[in-house]
Amino acid sequence: MNEQIFGKVDQYISNLLAPEDQVLKDTIKSLDEEGFPQISVTANLGKFLQVMAVLSNAKKILELGTLAGYSTIWLARALPADGKLITLEVEQRHSDLARKNIGKAGLSDKVDFRVGKAMEILPQLIENGEGPFDLIFIDADKPPYAEYFEYALSLSRPGTVIICDNVIREGKILDENTSDEKVKGVQRFNKLLQSNKNVTATIIQTVGVKEHDGMAIAVVNRTDPS
Repeated sequence: MNEQIFGKVDQYISNLLAPEDQVLKDTIKSLDEEGFPQISVTANLGKFLQVMAVLSNAKKILELGTLAGYSTIWLARALPADGKLITLEVEQRHSDLARKNIGKAGLSDKVDFRVGKAMEILPQLIENGEGPFDLIFIDADKPPYAEYFEYALSLSRPGTVIICDNVIREGKILDENTSDEKVKGVQRFNKLLQSNKNVTATIIQTVGVKEHDGMAIAVVNRTDPS
């Protein structure tokens, strides 16, 4: 097996079950036009997020890391008419671009944009009582992933699904002596996931057009009746 076959299979799945409409294609194109990095999820993973949102019957979704709004569109399309998605983005230019793309997708009424550092916005969400969310997707800067997850738990309820992207880092998480702060952040998060008794969780490796990575999937446990 090689990367070429992984890419071809990824494309096969996308064509079959996750075809991109013009809005999604234009959203990816907009990143190049603005000179922003192409670090959105793939079509397959976007569809996976959508499936998870449907599976969890999500009405309220929280997303950390908007970028151009690609994953936001996949998730928001799974919401019912009265559903809402709050998406956090540290870069104003990214959020502005996402707002345009979300508008073109006809989803502006379902998406609430928040701009600033997630570590500052998340406690505000808790203080304002804006949770609990049915699904939380974390795809932001990696060093504080463990802290993001702890905040996500505070914004959850039993049954909430929490998904965290990029937790394998092409296998670099196996290097205990790494100096890469992104890898260190993910390693801390993965160990937290292992020890946390409030969730049932696993990590699924992903391969495809964006090479080797993985997604963590956690479900907040039911509380035992007292």
